[in-house]
Amino acid sequence: MHVPDGFIDAPVSAAAGVVAAGAVAVSLRGARRELDERTAPLAGLVAAFIFAVQMLNFPVAAGTSGHLLGGALAAILVGPYTGVLCVTVVLLMQGILFADGGLTALGVNVLDMGITTTVVAYALFRGLLGVLPRTRRSVTAASFVAALVSVPAAACVFTLIYWIGGTTDIPIGKVFTAMVGVHVLIGIGEAVITALTVGAVIAVRPDLVHGARGLTTSLKLRVDGELVDAPARQPLAPVAARSHRGIWATGLVTALVLAGFVSYYASANPDGLEKVAADQGIDKKTEEHAAKDSPLADYGVKDVSNARISGGLAGVIGVGATIVVGSGVFYVVRRRRTQDAPDDTTRTSENV
Repeated sequence: MHVPDGFIDAPVSAAAGVVAAGAVAVSLRGARRELDERTAPLAGLVAAFIFAVQMLNFPVAAGTSGHLLGGALAAILVGPYTGVLCVTVVLLMQGILFADGGLTALGVNVLDMGITTTVVAYALFRGLLGVLPRTRRSVTAASFVAALVSVPAAACVFTLIYWIGGTTDIPIGKVFTAMVGVHVLIGIGEAVITALTVGAVIAVRPDLVHGARGLTTSLKLRVDGELVDAPARQPLAPVAARSHRGIWATGLVTALVLAGFVSYYASANPDGLEKVAADQGIDKKTEEHAAKDSPLADYGVKDVSNARISGGLAGVIGVGATIVVGSGVFYVVRRRRTQDAPDDTTRTSENV
């Protein structure tokens, strides 16, 4: 759903950029509360994983494909504020290095793909956990529903932005119907990927899943044919101190394999927005991307003739660049939290 330059006029693009910048600033402050010594290194990995999976377009209808947006996945794994930052880093890398998503439309893309998906998904996720049994299965099920809804929600927001600032005169009803219709189907793929990923992480390291914090499943014992709660057990002290290196390495290898190898077999059909734009005439005023001459434009390495090698190298470079930039951002955010901690302690002592 990457919006290119030319779809939205300059004033609305600028306004979206201001809103997106404000939301990112709020997220930078909020992420300080979400990131700790265990999760901060994983946030960069989440961004890199989203970048890799976004390269895997899957077919959803005749001549149309879809790909992960990632807002729901990021919010559930590392928190909503950090999730916004994860998707923003991905969009920056895609726009600057790969000419994917317009640079003047960056604010629109962050607002649509980053903020909308994250906020909608996490709000629905928390609401579902409030009524479901507090179990790991509930987290996975809530992840599925939240991710499913977040994609058509993003399609609605794009339609609203296009209604306000679209550069072509297309009946907004047709745009809305086409966008929501195809993105409901894409949302199913988003939901499957999100639920599988969240479920896999919960199975091995539930303590690293932001959305699963505080969830406990009591042990049941069968006594005289009836299931009763077992006596409460003391929490395992080493859990918080367990190294995240294993899951970090596994996640990195997975992202590299997906971007460097599996992406070659992704669907070549246009994604939902591209298909709707072509069918409805939204793309009549599409502008050339400012980074069209990038050596990695269109997810290929310039001057490498073999398509499989070119795409694979571009994917690996993209994963590497995203994890470096993302990890750098989250390291700085985490460090700011550490630096602010003494001030918070001082204020607390003074109040006492």
